[in-house]
Parts: sequence; C-alpha cells; structure tokens
Amino acid sequence: MKLADVLTGIPLVQLCGNKEENIQGIVHSSKLVQTGFLFVAMKGEKTDGLKFLDESLGRGAVAVLSDRQMPEDFPKSWIQVTDARLALALCAANFYGHPSEDIDVIGITGTKGKTTVTYILESILSKAGFRPGVLGTITYRGPKGELTADRTTPEAPDLQRMLREMVNDGATHCVMEVSSHALALHRVSGIDFRVTVFTNLSGEHLDYHQSMEQYFEAKKKLFLLPGKKRIAAINTDDPWGLKLSSALTSGMIPFGTGPEAMIRAESFSFSQNGIRTEIAYPAGKISVRSPLLGRPNVYNILAATTCALALNIPIHAIKEGIASLHGVPGRFEQIDNSLGIQIFVDYAHTDDPLKNLLETARELCEGKIILVFGAGGDRDRTKRSRMGKVAGDLADWTIITSDNPRSEDPAAIIAEIVAGIQKSRSNNYGIQPDRKKAIREALSLARKGDCVLVAGKGHETYQIIQDDVFPFDDAKVIREIIKDMEA
Repeated sequence: MKLADVLTGIPLVQLCGNKEENIQGIVHSSKLVQTGFLFVAMKGEKTDGLKFLDESLGRGAVAVLSDRQMPEDFPKSWIQVTDARLALALCAANFYGHPSEDIDVIGITGTKGKTTVTYILESILSKAGFRPGVLGTITYRGPKGELTADRTTPEAPDLQRMLREMVNDGATHCVMEVSSHALALHRVSGIDFRVTVFTNLSGEHLDYHQSMEQYFEAKKKLFLLPGKKRIAAINTDDPWGLKLSSALTSGMIPFGTGPEAMIRAESFSFSQNGIRTEIAYPAGKISVRSPLLGRPNVYNILAATTCALALNIPIHAIKEGIASLHGVPGRFEQIDNSLGIQIFVDYAHTDDPLKNLLETARELCEGKIILVFGAGGDRDRTKRSRMGKVAGDLADWTIITSDNPRSEDPAAIIAEIVAGIQKSRSNNYGIQPDRKKAIREALSLARKGDCVLVAGKGHETYQIIQDDVFPFDDAKVIREIIKDMEA
C-alpha cells in the first residue's frame, strides 16, 4: 500500500519524503521492523521509540511516524503528527482495509464480567448459526485457530490484522474485551463497533488512571468513538453505568434489575446447579437457565442477552447459547473432587470482585469458607489493604500468599494485605508466601461441606517473581493436590 493511502484521513503536521513509498507493514516496536515497514516511534512509560531509529532503519524501515520533529539529515520519509498513538491506530485501520466494516464488532468494557460476557455471547452466536471470533483476556480465537492472549486488548496493528484475518476466515462477528488501557492509548480507534457494552466499574488500575473519575473517563471513550449504527448496552444498576447512560443521547439500551432497565431480570434463583432467571424485554419474556453460578453472572447473562437482542438474534438461540455454556476458565471455575469440598478458582484480584466472590460462595456453601489469595506486585498498591479488609469480613479463614510479586518483596505485599485484614478486627488468617503450600494448607483444613476459594490468578498459567516467569496454574495445582489427598 502506498504511504499516501496509509495516511488517508490522518491530520499531518509535516510530511517529508515520498508519498508513493510502498509500505509493507506497520509496527511500533523496532524489533518487529522488516523491509518496507513504517515504524511508529512513540514515547512509552519506560522508553522512547526515537531511541531506536537506527535499529529500525537497519532492519529496513522506509518511513517513520512520530509526534516529534524530524532529526537533521534523516535519510527516509518522516511523518509528524500531533498524536502518534492515534495515528498508529488509524494507519493500521487503513493498511488492513478497515476490516470492522466487514464484520459485526461487539466491544465490552467494565471492571468485572468482560471475559464471561464474551464467552456467553460466543455461545449464543454459535447457536444462531454464526461464526464468531473472540479477542479477550484468555485467548484470541477465530474460525481457524486460537492463540493464548498476551494482553486483554491487542495493540492497534495486531488488532486490525486479527480482524482482517477473521474476516478472511469467514467470521461473522468479533466479540472483544476492551480494556481501559486500550481506550486511553487509542488501540481501538478506527474500529466501527456495532454494539458496545458497559458492565460495571470498581476500583482497579488506579495506579495508571489515578482516580475513579479518570478511570471512568477512559471507559467512556468506547461509547464516544465514531460509528455508523452504534448501540450501547449499559448496566444501569451500576452507578457509573447510570452516569454513562445520562451522557449518551441515543442508541442506548439499559439493562439491570431496576424498573428503568429495558432488558430486566424480573426474578432469579441460585443453586449449585446454576441460575434460573426470567428476563423481560419490550416484546415479551425469556425464561433462562444457566449452569453458571452466582449472582454476578445474572448481570453477565443480561449483558449478553441485551447484545443478542440488539443484533436481532432469535430467542431460541439466546436460550440455547446461555444454557450450553458450562463455565469459563478461571471465572468461578469449579474443581471436581470426591472429598465433598467445594473448590473454586477465580480471577478476583481487586476488592470488589473478591467481595462478590465471597458473597457468591456464601450463598452456595453450607460450611466454612477458606480463602487463598495475594496481590500482584508493581500494580495498584491501594487495593491491597481493601482486599484484606474484605477477606477478614467475609471469609472464615484466609491464607495470605503470593500472587505475581514481580519486582516487589512478597513479604512487603503480604504485610499491606495484613494491615487491611486487621482493620476487620479479625485474626482469622494465616500467612504462607509459597502459593502451592498455601493451597495445600487450605485444602488440608477443609472438611466435607466446606468451600475453598483460590483467588487472584484465575486462568493464568504462570507466576512472575522478579524477572522470572515460572509455570503455575492454580487449577492444575489443586487437581494434583486433590489427587494425592484422594489416594
């Protein structure tokens, strides 16, 4: 594609070079540059792309895009823009031929529930005879393959490439988790979303966004992106969802349990076999049964149902899709055993999801609740004390352990959690920094009818300690320990 075509619709400060240069690819990492590529040099949190100009040229870059002026005697084409990240996204959309115009893209944002909603929607769309692709926290998958996800929302060039591949492979829809980081960094700019979804908002990533208001403003960007026939599905039971709904003038469908919700759960019941709910919508009611467990999944089902109705999916496919999804990896994932213990692995890694997890377990469990959790290093420290307070208030016994300590001292992270748990005026906790030993201890304490919750890592299959990444899968570790106990 000609450089002039790659730059279509992008406001330029200055272009020095050959507009007819043939561009073979677009990247923002100098290590990925190949012959004929456009290198987008951006200033990141840790380094500056301008430091890698020589490397990019050595690898074959024919043009560089930046928000800074061209260096003296630069030998290749230089494009200066006001916002390099936004330009990266729009250039990528141009380069891959705007694939979102050829597929229905559903974007889901919020603090909790994004992953589960994508799985429910994927199941519904499949039952309706469509071929959905999914881009999310666990995997990127389409009609012809699946990859382990390295981040919730890929960088813009990868995102546009994956969408183009989905279209070429015959996908009809793409269900996408959209993170607040992705929105703040313009990764999804240039995508024409058919439906956007807001699940809820609670404290997370505040080390990055600084405040809940800034976090909300980042999420809000999804609903203000240019689009042709945008429909917004918003959980108006959530106060931030209600605030968002008041800021949108049209194309909004509220869902929830309150009277203002257009798609409304009028009744619901929970058991160890799943959820039963009656969902009212303008044309009638849908009786839904789901094998998923717990109150939070009522909202996930409502979000997926609202999307499906907005897309004119037949009611029978909605019911069948919901009924056929038996679980989501690392999301209140139950581990079968013959010991009579209820064991769940969950991704809850902030205080509000941890509270929901413990309350859900309390509704389903007759015995004691034993919780194992830690907190990630090099991430929002403010949540650690809050998570400790929740654990002290709601669990019968808590074992505080390591999550992904990264560069931090695990003992220092644990101390911050302990400070929170002591605010509950409770001494119902122990400390075991070794995560495998902590899980083994929890399982050995449990008796028939008790519930063991292992929280924080969910679907993750690794543990990060300093600069090393070690294999560690909570569910796999639990199954190995249970096998020994059963023997």
